[in-house]
Amino acid sequence: MNTFNHRVTEEQARQRIDKLLAVLNPEISRSQVQSWITKEHVLVNGESVKSNYKCQAGDDLKWSVPEVESLNIDAENIPLSIVYEDSDLLVINKSKGMVVHPSAGHQSGTLVNALLYHCDDLSGINGVERPGIVHRIDKDTSGLLVVAKNDKAHTVLSEQLSKKKIKRMYEAIVHGEIKHESGMIDAPIGRDPKDRQKMGIVDEGRPAVTHFNVIKSYLDYTHVECQLETGRTHQIRIHMKYIGFPLVGDPKYGPRKTMDIKGQALHATVLGFTHPRTKEWMEFKAEAPTYFEDMLASIEKMY
Repeated sequence: MNTFNHRVTEEQARQRIDKLLAVLNPEISRSQVQSWITKEHVLVNGESVKSNYKCQAGDDLKWSVPEVESLNIDAENIPLSIVYEDSDLLVINKSKGMVVHPSAGHQSGTLVNALLYHCDDLSGINGVERPGIVHRIDKDTSGLLVVAKNDKAHTVLSEQLSKKKIKRMYEAIVHGEIKHESGMIDAPIGRDPKDRQKMGIVDEGRPAVTHFNVIKSYLDYTHVECQLETGRTHQIRIHMKYIGFPLVGDPKYGPRKTMDIKGQALHATVLGFTHPRTKEWMEFKAEAPTYFEDMLASIEKMY
């Protein structure tokens, strides 16, 4: 078991234990946290509790994550665009169309399959299907993400993620002309009650904040830069739709009539974090892929 400790702050008091642990472990689902609680892998002041326990300031939380099982996922010799690598981590520029980790229907060809071929060491905190994965980006979103090679690096990076200290900026092309230079979208995101295959803006959802700046606007399209304050599933896609500017090419949240680019026009262009060992601030940039630039060029020609 990998064991972790946390003392509840005044700001975190009165939150449900399962909700707080899901925030402290950004890549673990709330249902997985509830499973830990049921199996008594979570203790509060040395005692087991139920998932609906309301935390109090000063509570000593201790939780144990089961050891990684023997991997049944095949290592595959898939080319990777490695922006940076050292003994603790890698920064990958993921291509559009690549799934980050295996799941139902995607047992091969994922980033994890490629990482297992490239690396002998990946952290085991996220279990057998997601070794090393600190955070994810969608299959059809390209761009930067960080991968941890050991549990210590993973823990430190996950803590930065939960405390909103990792810089994540994206470029997107959306439908419609945004006529103001910048904005902030603060709307909670959760599972869509009408369609469990989608996420949506729901009152009881998890807090989600996106900041955006207009790079250039056209009559029917806008090129925007988005910065994540939180990292909910499909956050930019949902937030931009919420304010009336869905992403071009988005098959799930976009309009029926959109460009056929096999997925949303979204690229993770900037990633910054404090290195878990050296404590040095590191920032990386990946230029938008060719398809993205070609689409911008075609929009320019329209106007």
